Amino acid sequence: MKHAEVKHRITETASFLFYKNGYNSTGINQIIAEAGIAKATLYNHFKSKEDICLAYLQHKNNSFLKNFEAFTSSKPKGKEQILAMFDFLQLFYQDKDFNGCWCIKTVSEIPKDNERIRNEIQSQKNGFITLITKLIDNNLEDIKAEQIPSLARQIYLLYESAVGESHLHQDDWPIVESKNLCQKIIN
Repeated sequence: MKHAEVKHRITETASFLFYKNGYNSTGINQIIAEAGIAKATLYNHFKSKEDICLAYLQHKNNSFLKNFEAFTSSKPKGKEQILAMFDFLQLFYQDKDFNGCWCIKTVSEIPKDNERIRNEIQSQKNGFITLITKLIDNNLEDIKAEQIPSLARQIYLLYESAVGESHLHQDDWPIVESKNLCQKIIN
């Protein structure tokens, strides 16, 4: 098997386990066993569990952004594309493997001084705000440029709250209500 394929298998295996069981509850030996590789193979690709975690976060984020952008851009231009964020989240919630936000789960398990993982998560969240900013800019005509960053952060907070609360309550009402609030603030 090629080097890139092995690394991808390790990343996918770790991603599944970290997201399902948590970062701290997933051990290196479990990743090795599930991926069907030798310990030396894992360490040829990743120097530490932290490096595997960074690959996991990037893997989840890249997949999320690709699917999010494809879904929202498939909707009619205008407010519908912005509100489609919550329809996308609804589909994400309905997935049998939904377990909340991978970033928030991870950041809650790492020590405060783990800057590498914290910086990666902050970068992903800031990138998501930038994506929401782009959605607003491309779909709302009657908004002043100086209002866009604040509106993007408000919608981001609605979305993130909906993710966490739907996971907590094991119900989709937070997604529905967040979409309703979003509709009010973009009208």
